[in-house]
Amino acid sequence: MSDKKNLFEASDSGSGGGGDHNITHLSGMYKNWFLEYASYVILERAVPAIEDGMKPVQRRILHSMWEMEDGRYNKVANVIGNTMKYHPHGDASIGDAMVQIGQKDLLIDMQGNWGNIFTGDSAAAPRYIEARLSKFALDVVFNPKTTQWQSSYDGRNKEPVTLPVKFPLLLAQGVEGIAVGLACKILPHNFVELIDGSIAVLRGRKPDIYPDFPTGGLADFSNYNDGLRGGRIRIRAKIGMYDKKTLVISEIPFSCTTSSLIDSILGANEKGKIKVRKVEDNTAEQVEILVHLAVGSDPDKTIDALYAFTDCEISISPNAGVIENDKPRFVGVNEMLRISTHKTQEQLRRELELELHELQEKWHFASLEKIFIKEEMYIDFKKYSDRETLYVYLYERFKPFKKKFLRPITDEDLARLTQIPMIRITRFDSIKADEMLKELDQKIEQVKHHLANLVDFAIEFFKDLKKKYGAGRERKTEIKSFENIVATRVVIANEKLYVNREEGFAGYGLKKDEFVIDCSDIDDIIVFRKDGTMVVSKVQEKAFVGKDMLHIAIFKKNDDRTTYNMIYRDGAKGAVMMKRFNVTGITRDKPYNLTKGTAGSEVLYFSANPNGEAERVTVFLKPAVALRKLQFDLDFSDLGIKARSSMGNMVTRNPVRKVVIKEKGMSTLGAHKVWFDETVLRINYDVKGTYLGEFMVEDRILVVTHSGYYSLKPVELTAHFDEDIVLIEKFDPKKVLTAVYFDGESKQYFVKRFNFDPASTRVHFITENPESRLELVSLEKSPVISIEFAKVKGVAPKDEKIKLEEFIEIRNLKAKGNKLSSNKIKEVSLVEPPESKKKLMAIPREEIEFENTEESPVEAMRRAAKKKAEFEEKHKDLDKPNQLNLF
Repeated sequence: MSDKKNLFEASDSGSGGGGDHNITHLSGMYKNWFLEYASYVILERAVPAIEDGMKPVQRRILHSMWEMEDGRYNKVANVIGNTMKYHPHGDASIGDAMVQIGQKDLLIDMQGNWGNIFTGDSAAAPRYIEARLSKFALDVVFNPKTTQWQSSYDGRNKEPVTLPVKFPLLLAQGVEGIAVGLACKILPHNFVELIDGSIAVLRGRKPDIYPDFPTGGLADFSNYNDGLRGGRIRIRAKIGMYDKKTLVISEIPFSCTTSSLIDSILGANEKGKIKVRKVEDNTAEQVEILVHLAVGSDPDKTIDALYAFTDCEISISPNAGVIENDKPRFVGVNEMLRISTHKTQEQLRRELELELHELQEKWHFASLEKIFIKEEMYIDFKKYSDRETLYVYLYERFKPFKKKFLRPITDEDLARLTQIPMIRITRFDSIKADEMLKELDQKIEQVKHHLANLVDFAIEFFKDLKKKYGAGRERKTEIKSFENIVATRVVIANEKLYVNREEGFAGYGLKKDEFVIDCSDIDDIIVFRKDGTMVVSKVQEKAFVGKDMLHIAIFKKNDDRTTYNMIYRDGAKGAVMMKRFNVTGITRDKPYNLTKGTAGSEVLYFSANPNGEAERVTVFLKPAVALRKLQFDLDFSDLGIKARSSMGNMVTRNPVRKVVIKEKGMSTLGAHKVWFDETVLRINYDVKGTYLGEFMVEDRILVVTHSGYYSLKPVELTAHFDEDIVLIEKFDPKKVLTAVYFDGESKQYFVKRFNFDPASTRVHFITENPESRLELVSLEKSPVISIEFAKVKGVAPKDEKIKLEEFIEIRNLKAKGNKLSSNKIKEVSLVEPPESKKKLMAIPREEIEFENTEESPVEAMRRAAKKKAEFEEKHKDLDKPNQLNLF
């Protein structure tokens, strides 16, 4: 061991073994080699440069394609071969990188099978597929005049240090790389939003951009952290109802494929987390995965279970790392956009300066040529035998005109003049020469104007890119806020809980013992024992939970409705106490004492009540001297519900023989107060969103959608609501629904009034034509509408107001209704009731739009939320509970 230590720590020279030896310092060698290797991988392989947003292999592929560019497609195999002149790391790495660039559909115009980002299918072999640079790439990526060049690895060729990209390419494509001790993960962003963000930067505003994935889906960016390390994005598949027994997945999370997603669904099904019959993959150009539900499965609950237990919801942690000036740097995406925008502006300035220089050079030589030919300076050439004397002659002849030139005349100018062919001199047209000079003057002035107004020029450049290439590049990923799905609420009950009370064991493996309840393998169980202790533990196949069990059940965290009623004796001979309490937050596997903790305490009566029921009980005392009354009644409703650690109220100091129930009680908790959160389209009890009212178990929620359906939904936190909701409120069977709709077949407006059918949970109440649409809906007793008519032959009938209660009587739900008017209608609107009768409205869906092209989706949502909050504050004293009406 000491010899090994000496090998690493010895000096460079020494003696040993009878002679001098040169000893290499291995620790230093490994240190230097590792640093060199790490630096190489970081700078030359894995991490993109902020200047052009590319890794070296990507830059070399595009440079090679530009080198081969002739307007026609090239075999990818040929491009790979040409790229190997610059990238000495094998054809496989080049081919894979090229396919990844092509699949982003921005820089490469592809032909053939380039794989499928949805299914994960790989591209065909390089000899079968072809590629050329896209028009966008030719416009924004290349300019050899402004490119800084360096020698390739073998010194035979020149390659760009970075490409002069005039677009935030890094953010548009995204990139992922793992180096030595350093990694980066920059997610792709929307093409149009990047342009709008760049324009915002140029106008002095702060951009606000969020990723947009080619696979679509839904994403919650509330913890995006500007793309820096520590951020987190939740991405969900888009799941809808195909029919009552089938769900359809139409968009998948980024970085997933249909195969991996289906595998995760089948895996969750095998583990019993969800219950499905089969899964079909019909994906082609668009994703279509059909999930066939098992008999009796709840579609809403299954959707939540898919998000909770499968890859239908994933989390991605970004890490925006780049190379800037040959050094790693971590920078947020909005700052990255700002840097890219200013680099684009600087690149445009350099291109304008080069263009100005070239135009001035053209103007200078055209002026020289005009004077040279007009003054017939070429006639005396034969008098001068050598170049030096000829140039002296020409310099002398041009002296009278030198004030007209933009710069002094040089020998190179004279050399070009002496090489003008005679045929060009004989055909010289002075008028055309003047026109050309005038045209050059105009171009020079225009370029100077652009340089003087560089910000405006850059803005127009970005607007032109958006106009030319922005079509079809709209946002694919929908920005949403997600609710947190509680796994225990949506997991399928895949096990059965059994208990052996005599030995004190419980679990789903005790199949010969007493059955308690259906459960899942992720549930917790709560156990109350006769000695007044309580414990919560995770359900297992078999676990000891204690003897003398009074009650065992599935534990629901934060459940403030389940109420436990208990009577206990404090110690062996102490007073008898009674209490009511909830159990919400606990530490798993920690015993809790529900009595005062006195040794010998015993629970005399216990009940668990899911809705806070309070029963009446009879207490029987033990006979004793001078004790006349041996029994009396207690009503638990006289007690308030307190914390589980409370001692309770005294019942008696006398010994109790037994306690028996006399009468079952009613719930003392009252109805649930329910809110609807428009951002996540879910109901809640947490005072989020619009207040719908107080709901008992039998009450339901009325939902009306723009597609002409009404639904009566139970009050369940797992219920899903359609995005095209136009009205939601507590269902009142006495109310009448008034609807005005456009009939797609007759192209006429109809109105109908009808009572609800409480037995039907989902009803379509307008005509079935695909073009039929709901215009407005009201539950007011006497709604009034205003009709604006369209012009016919330049004349429009006078607007009308109609009281719909007088216009049509209440009819059958299936009736078509009355035609609203024979005239052509331009618009129908609901006349608002008087201010005292108004109910609080939510923000109309059409108002949640962008105010301008620079506004991001999140800014639009924030603006709408702010507007809604201002409206609610203004009308906080109006009638409540509220109906949410998105018309």
